Amino acid sequence: MNLHFYKYQGTGNDFILLDNRGLDLEKKLETKHIHFLCDRRFGIGADGLILLSDSSEEDFRMIYYNADGRESSMCGNGGRCIVAFAQKLGIIQNSCSFEAIDGLHEASILASQVKLKMGKPKGFQSLTSHAVWLDTGSPHYVQFQTEAVSALNVDQEGRRIRNSDTYRQEGTNVNFVNILEDAVLQVRTYERGVEGETLSCGTGVTACAYAYHRSHPATAPQIQVQTEGGKLEVAIERFQQPDEAIYLIGPASFVYEGDISLSGD
Repeated sequence: MNLHFYKYQGTGNDFILLDNRGLDLEKKLETKHIHFLCDRRFGIGADGLILLSDSSEEDFRMIYYNADGRESSMCGNGGRCIVAFAQKLGIIQNSCSFEAIDGLHEASILASQVKLKMGKPKGFQSLTSHAVWLDTGSPHYVQFQTEAVSALNVDQEGRRIRNSDTYRQEGTNVNFVNILEDAVLQVRTYERGVEGETLSCGTGVTACAYAYHRSHPATAPQIQVQTEGGKLEVAIERFQQPDEAIYLIGPASFVYEGDISLSGD
């Protein structure tokens, strides 16, 4: 099987994108193929693979796979990248709506910034005085740290929490957060499916910003978040109201495109 692929990244969270319109690649690509394509030594290398597919009602449909080859839950940075990809393909201009595994999303593009409307967080649980769990399209454990996250062994500590008895079966992403100043956070994330730290995680950043805003409701609705791969913004409108809306805002950049053959096909 020969594939023409595109590589995108959003604050260092990188993805392989495939134009799947009329191709039904979700029926042809096996777990081993996706794992190979995402492998940084033997394949193209990425945190995940995304199919841009046909949609009967929206501009397109997003199908997301983790680097381990399994279809996964929503990816915020991947969602921003597929919007930029759709614009490059001429499917959309500066705004769109698309389907994803967690429902409908709306997005707009201004220069290199993509503003993506996220799903409303679900299942918020206070676990300890400094840790919460919630679902922002993907499951996230959020732990606020007193010590600097820059010195933390995220792979080791994240793996410990992700594989604890509570989360081992379904898995969870694990985020470590420093509050740098009012409405400014620093976040590092261990991602399930990648099974290691990524430079940025969009649903994780959203989870951390939402958790912060719940405990600091008087702060500005725009929260700045520094990740290892760059800066993102989370805008929360009508906080904790029935029509609450949360937006993830940041860059989504085309890196390169190419062709690759999957051996054995």
